[in-house]
Amino acid sequence: MFVDSAKVEVKAGDGGNGIVSFRRERYISKGGPDGGDGGDGGDVVFVASFNNNTLANFRHNKELKAQNGKNGAKANRHGKSGEDLEVSVPVGTQVKIAGKLVADLTNDGQKEVIAKGGKGGFGNAHFTSSVRQAPKIAEKGDPGEEFEAELELKIIADVGLVGLPNAGKSTFLSKVSAAKPKIANYPFTTLNPHLGVAKVAKNKELLIADIPGLIDGASTGKGLGDEFLRHVERTKVILHMIDVYSEDVSRDYKVIQKELKNYKIDLSKKLQVVALSKIEGLDKDIVEDQIKNLKKVVKNNQVYPFSSLSGEGRDDVLYKLFDIVKKQESKVEKTEKSSLPVITAKDSPEKWSVNLKKNKVIITGQKIERFANRTDFESEDGVRRLRDIMHKMGILKELESKNIDLETKIYFGENREDYIEY
Repeated sequence: MFVDSAKVEVKAGDGGNGIVSFRRERYISKGGPDGGDGGDGGDVVFVASFNNNTLANFRHNKELKAQNGKNGAKANRHGKSGEDLEVSVPVGTQVKIAGKLVADLTNDGQKEVIAKGGKGGFGNAHFTSSVRQAPKIAEKGDPGEEFEAELELKIIADVGLVGLPNAGKSTFLSKVSAAKPKIANYPFTTLNPHLGVAKVAKNKELLIADIPGLIDGASTGKGLGDEFLRHVERTKVILHMIDVYSEDVSRDYKVIQKELKNYKIDLSKKLQVVALSKIEGLDKDIVEDQIKNLKKVVKNNQVYPFSSLSGEGRDDVLYKLFDIVKKQESKVEKTEKSSLPVITAKDSPEKWSVNLKKNKVIITGQKIERFANRTDFESEDGVRRLRDIMHKMGILKELESKNIDLETKIYFGENREDYIEY
């Protein structure tokens, strides 16, 4: 089954907790702190592979969860880190979180960390100092990232075949490559995109995608809808095929152009090669008439007649496509060399804010929220340490200036349930 979109729940591993422990052995009356740190949680990693060509696996496996880190142990033993979860996805998969693109896997073997595992918490051995020789503080591990991810597959091909149903796209692909798409003499034979590699000449190849037939209104979901137009987005050139037996070749051309234009991205601006298919055995005068009719509406006034079955004109089409693809690749290389990375300023992790809501104070900020996440709120020493950090960061001074009621509860982050009292 071909599936090109899916939603999955992604959960990276939580970091293990550090522990409070003191060395206890015979003949050693006052052993020092020896609580070990927790292990880091595993990451969720996507790996692009040409061995996959569909997102069908995610229809049934909707939860991707990496391993949690283990807690620390006595004798300064660190908890074992959780194993990463590597997930194989097709080349061309895009990952979005809340509609925002976070990863685009376009190369075979490319790896992207989609969700980062939480760091393990420190055990009390970590907090030993000259003035604090017996700390009773241990941190909780950070939670791993968790969210719903939208996966969308956009086939990466040099050439995208478009045209009305039964224009001969599948036959063309089957003749120029080893692909075996379903072929029959009725509309909508092709229900899924197919890929094939066409050998143009020695060391010259084209990756061609056969896109299911479009009809009037496809860009708004009619017929097979716009779900397959996304696979045209990444192609370098479009081979727009029109059946020479059509009663109105100009109308057929305009129908497809309109759908390409009305798609969420104007695909009609892509480079196109317009071709008349199925000319085998047809009188040359009839073919010439159809070419003249088509040239009236084709922008560059170029039309390539060919036959997939007899091979007449087929190589001309392939060489033209190959020439365009190479020129497009050359442009991309020049653009990549001349472009400079854009550096954007990020909010400082030290930055924080205090918001008052009735009998509640909500403190937000990357650094202070992380310390709160790691704090054991049932430990007096842990809460005292958190207050010390708030004092050093200037948060307590800000609270004093706001004349906050003594019974006010202080929360860290919008969605945390743990709190301390002012």
